[in-house]
Amino acid sequence: MSAEQQQDLFGLFTPEPGVHKAPPSAPHASVAPIATPRASATIDGGEIVFERSDRARQYRLTLRRDGTAVATIPLRGSEREALRFVEQHRDWLERARARQALRPRAAEVWTVGTHVLWRGEMTEIRIATAGEKPQVCLAADVFRVPQLEGDLRPTLEAHFLRKAKIELPARTWELASVTGVPVTEVSVRNQRSRWGSCTSAGVISLNWRLVQTPDSVRDYIIYHELMHLREMNHSARFWARVEEVCPGWRDAELWLKRNGSLVGL
Repeated sequence: MSAEQQQDLFGLFTPEPGVHKAPPSAPHASVAPIATPRASATIDGGEIVFERSDRARQYRLTLRRDGTAVATIPLRGSEREALRFVEQHRDWLERARARQALRPRAAEVWTVGTHVLWRGEMTEIRIATAGEKPQVCLAADVFRVPQLEGDLRPTLEAHFLRKAKIELPARTWELASVTGVPVTEVSVRNQRSRWGSCTSAGVISLNWRLVQTPDSVRDYIIYHELMHLREMNHSARFWARVEEVCPGWRDAELWLKRNGSLVGL
């Protein structure tokens, strides 16, 4: 794989990695597939998008976070066979959509009194008493806002992003030093479909929303990407490396699956 190809963590699909024909795949794809949208269909009122991947070895059915089901077609496969595969796994798709509908969601509009995910806890936005200009607080953190009325979400998320750009690279460099993994660059991005990614050139990209998660979850994502710089796949060797540096990674993944929807992932 070239330096330009990325190894991604937590792609577009939830709440399960997907349904596969034998042999089963690893929990995460080793390399993000190169897929091209082909067509779509509707089953039970839900959209099914067909994508052809030159890396896929089998038909695969996954569910995006926006509720769209994706049927991946291997290089020599057909849309007709993909549709038949979807029909065979209709029960799984119904269960997956039902679970997705039950996942917690954050409020679209944030006002004083709204509870938002902050540092791993659902925290109430409160008016800060100190200061001449309008301020609100989330637990011990105080943020200046233009006014106390209206939607505070854009302003607060801008504050979160600024904190993330300071905290996440610093923590990544710290853990890179502890593990002895060479990193060339750390960036913080507004990723809508994954928590982190890396390239074989040693560039790690992290989702700014990690500042909203517990420290243990934030560290797991960083460790995950660091270990990808040693194993650019999701093989047994990769997970063994993750286990060595982050024994609690299973709990972190479970937290992400249960609570990622609170920040839109």
